[in-house]
Amino acid sequence: MFSVRTDLAVEAREVCRKERGEEVPGVETEEKIEDDIKITYVNIVDDVGEKVMGKPKGSYITIDMPKFTHYDGEIRDKVSKVVGKVLSGVIKIEDSATVLVVGLGNWNITPDSLGPKVISKLMVTRHLKQLVPDKIDEGIRPVCVISPGVLGITGIETGEIIRGVCEKVKPDLIVCIDALASRKMDRVNSTIQIGNTGISPGSGIGNRRMELSQKTLGVPVIAIGVPTVVDAATMANDTIDLLLDDLINKSKGGSEFYKMLKSVDKDEKQGVIQEIMEPYGENIIVTPKDVDLVMDSISKIIAGGINIALQPALDLEDINTYLN
Repeated sequence: MFSVRTDLAVEAREVCRKERGEEVPGVETEEKIEDDIKITYVNIVDDVGEKVMGKPKGSYITIDMPKFTHYDGEIRDKVSKVVGKVLSGVIKIEDSATVLVVGLGNWNITPDSLGPKVISKLMVTRHLKQLVPDKIDEGIRPVCVISPGVLGITGIETGEIIRGVCEKVKPDLIVCIDALASRKMDRVNSTIQIGNTGISPGSGIGNRRMELSQKTLGVPVIAIGVPTVVDAATMANDTIDLLLDDLINKSKGGSEFYKMLKSVDKDEKQGVIQEIMEPYGENIIVTPKDVDLVMDSISKIIAGGINIALQPALDLEDINTYLN
């Protein structure tokens, strides 16, 4: 079967619902509006939903960023506050508990540099709580960060590095940030997903590494991701379907012919797409041309949200003062 590559639970639900022609069993959804920002909750509640969706049981929260977010500082701060509020609802630890934030990804590749960029903008306090405890307010939570790089740079599995740090630091919670893959261009760089089931680094581009979850690390893991790329094969597949839909709607006498083309077996369609892309190699992914500016903007939004959630005793202005 033609595999639709997406890391977003909200998209996986859309695909499953379309293929089944009904709501996905074992999956509960809810939509809310927070400060004019749409938030979608997808909860996989049982083994049936897990199998159909192909994702672990748990909660997946999708935040849709408004248009022009990356070009307006006020909107950016508004989204950060919403991210912080949503993340606060997911965090289930005491205010004094230690948090390890992990920035996954390759800082040398712009669409994959989200994790390291976010890490550079976080309020890091664990060392201060240890070195100068009398000068740090009791309401400040100890936070430490790490950007472990990728296997191709370090020669070490990312999960092995994080497991070793966990053994030494003994955090009460891990928050992972990573770039994801979407199946729709309009979700690229405009959607934030927060999940409580952990993450598999590299899964979005078909390069799945060791799973980072409570099962593998012994600590609750919250994953925050933004789709920064879309699979070229998926784009080609959707383009073909959209073209045929348009031809079916516009055609009078030839609509049956186009419907026949649209009903072509998915495996055959995938074979044609792969044949076309073969000269260019496998795993071709696409990202917008303004990705440098957008990645800087998204990293500020997510870092702001994490800072708000992890330091409830401070407001965004106080946090920004500390960072500056």
